[in-house]
Amino acid sequence: MMPLALADVGTENLIRKVGGSPEVRRHLEELGFVAGGTATVVAAMSGNIIVKVKEARVAISEEMARKIMV
Repeated sequence: MMPLALADVGTENLIRKVGGSPEVRRHLEELGFVAGGTATVVAAMSGNIIVKVKEARVAISEEMARKIMV
């Protein structure tokens, strides 16, 4: 397992675990980051990461991406 922040751009990843405080977990789950789902890093720039999850593109901070284990 590794954090989503370290995943290669363009590679689809299976989300294994979403960590962080209950509020952070709830926020990430509302965005579509749930265990068993998939996420693809589209781009990483200036501390932010654009991720394709559930057919939508979402921008999250690198700190948030480190809480999503793939």
